[in-house]
Amino acid sequence: MARCNRFDRIEHILEEMSLAGFGPTFETSLELVSTSVKSQRLREAFDLIQTMRKFKIRPAFSAYTTLIGALAGAHKPEHPHLMLTLFQQMQELGYEVTVHLFTTLIRVFARDGHVDAALSLLDEMKSNSFDADIVLYNVCIDCFGKVGKVDMAWKFFHEIKTHGLKPDDVSYTSMLGVLCKAGKMDEAIELFEQMEINKAVPCAYAYNTMIMGYGNAGRFDEAYGLLERQRLKGSIPSVIAYNSLLTCLGKKGKVDEALKIFNEMKKDAMPNLPTYNILVDMLSRAGKLDSALEIQTDMKESGLVPNVMTVNIMIDRLCKANKVEEACSVFRSMDRKICGPNKFTFCSLIDGLGRHGRVDDAYKLYEEMLDCNETPDAIVFTSLIRNFFRAGRKEDGHKIYKEMTRKGASPDLTLLNTYMDCVFKAGETEKGRALFEEIKDRFTPDARSYSILIHGLIKAGFARETHELFYAMKEQGCVLDTLAYNTVIDGFCKSGKVNKAYQLLEEMKSKGHQPTVVTYGSVIDGLAKIDRLDEAYMLFEEAKSVNVELNVVVYSSLVDGFGKVGRIDEAYLIIEEMMQNKLNPNIQTWNCLLDALVKAEEIDEALVCWNSIKELKCIPNIISYSIIINGLCRVRKFNKAFVFWQEMQKQGMKPNGITYLTMISGLAKAGNIYEADKLFERFKLNGGVPDSACYNTMIEGLSLANKASDAYRLFEETRLKGCCIYTKTCVVLLDALHKAECLEQAAVVGAVLREAAKSQHASRAF
Repeated sequence: MARCNRFDRIEHILEEMSLAGFGPTFETSLELVSTSVKSQRLREAFDLIQTMRKFKIRPAFSAYTTLIGALAGAHKPEHPHLMLTLFQQMQELGYEVTVHLFTTLIRVFARDGHVDAALSLLDEMKSNSFDADIVLYNVCIDCFGKVGKVDMAWKFFHEIKTHGLKPDDVSYTSMLGVLCKAGKMDEAIELFEQMEINKAVPCAYAYNTMIMGYGNAGRFDEAYGLLERQRLKGSIPSVIAYNSLLTCLGKKGKVDEALKIFNEMKKDAMPNLPTYNILVDMLSRAGKLDSALEIQTDMKESGLVPNVMTVNIMIDRLCKANKVEEACSVFRSMDRKICGPNKFTFCSLIDGLGRHGRVDDAYKLYEEMLDCNETPDAIVFTSLIRNFFRAGRKEDGHKIYKEMTRKGASPDLTLLNTYMDCVFKAGETEKGRALFEEIKDRFTPDARSYSILIHGLIKAGFARETHELFYAMKEQGCVLDTLAYNTVIDGFCKSGKVNKAYQLLEEMKSKGHQPTVVTYGSVIDGLAKIDRLDEAYMLFEEAKSVNVELNVVVYSSLVDGFGKVGRIDEAYLIIEEMMQNKLNPNIQTWNCLLDALVKAEEIDEALVCWNSIKELKCIPNIISYSIIINGLCRVRKFNKAFVFWQEMQKQGMKPNGITYLTMISGLAKAGNIYEADKLFERFKLNGGVPDSACYNTMIEGLSLANKASDAYRLFEETRLKGCCIYTKTCVVLLDALHKAECLEQAAVVGAVLREAAKSQHASRAF
């Protein structure tokens, strides 16, 4: 039954045996546990032992030790607790626990960072009069050292001698590894020299450890010296030593030096598959893809066949170097009989194709992955969702998520964060909110989850929700990173809570997070928008003093702020400083200045500014033209405004409603009623809705141009639209109708005028 995984039936049989007054033999109980362990059903094996105990059946000693050993080998968070439970049950049953069992438990607890539990086991072992052996000490040095407890590792190393034991090669090598990893090279060198005293045969593992330590510290000359010292002692450096050295050279970007060492190593040790993989990875990261391919050829000539790791490295690096076609070529050239693709191969290429817009090819590769019986993980689905959304195919992105849930695959937090980000960017605000609720149901939202939600809501116009979300984030204990601070600060600024944003900026600095150009930019813009310009400028100066590289957006915020309050000279100074810092103002910056000059009716200065824009080869946009046309019309330079209007049309730009109405009114007031009427009709044809001011201006213009009939027609249209007709307009139209002898229409206008006068009189009397 155990072999057939019929665990439900086993419990029933054990119960019957217990009622009958006997139980399975020790051999049977061991066989039950061993069978479960072999099939990797460790939880079921644990439950079997608990079932035996429930029915007063004594599990075999070997059943306990077999399961404890298996749990130790499988790295899962719940395993240390299960192992300790089994260990305590053994003691309850009177089984004699050994130093070896204590060592196994201490290794697992220390390895997983449960330092207090590991030390507690050590104390228990000593209280039971067990003498620690060299194996236990070596385990303690290694495991405590790996979790960063260097002082504790040192303590165990020194205890070896005080307990009458002698450190062996493993003791020294483990301690050397701990010291090197902690960057304590001087202590490591001193210990290594102690080890070498009176040692006839050098320990290759210790040399390898020290070479890796020197390499990680960037002390390559000393590493090379150690290689030579090893040779002189009659020990040939192994391929492991060279691989360690090559790995460190690669991390430090010393590619040419690594290739030189690779050629030299052939005198001592033949390169193996990991050697070639290290080189392929290093060369690919450095962008030397042709050299990486040459190394692969060298590998084949040496009689080594590239494994799937080699292929994965090449495909991943080619994709990141935007050489997707070459990556596909490497994938297609794989000999499936010798080296088939695994899930990492598919994942890299699916993502590479998607990032380069080839989402259909990425999806076909995903289908091929399924055909190869490879199970896509959350990383593959994340890539597909993100890249479909980036390609503007949000419906396909949603389908991928549905397909994932249909297949029973579980999303991780990264996937849901990415999906929520894509959804918000696609404008689906409510769907984004729903996804955040799903994250809360499945996981604990992290700082990125909140950052995406807040940013998405800000973009959708819900910046006022930032305050509530920020405090929810704090209550949950989220540790804010720079991105999260920037997002929340931006939200506070956009919702008008600039003081709160300022406080958060100070908190950010006190927590050791250096504000970025985005942080300063948000607060400066927020202050400028509420006319707190002196504070904005002080913050601007602070950013420069801490060497934050300010961008065009920050400068534009100040130009806009100074311009809106009429401090135009200061706005000019900001632009000058910007250009001195070799930052070219963009059209948004110039538009801020143009708008300020127009509002101050400095139209001549605005025209000078316009010429500067052209000279600096900055192309005006529709907003630029709208500002200058509106400005010219405000000072009644209608004909000049029309020249800009025509220029804008030639550039293929479509005017907005305000510009249309301004230009129509301007032309009508200037007496160019023909062009005004053409624009007016075109505006309505394009779906534009004229306002009262535009209708009145057109009626007056047509009346003054002796087009009384057209003026009256527009008068009737204005009344039908429910727009207000000014008294002055009625007087001008009435005069034109009388001149044209349109007496019937004049009577109607006169009646409207009298009605308006009565209404005005009644209003005054009231």
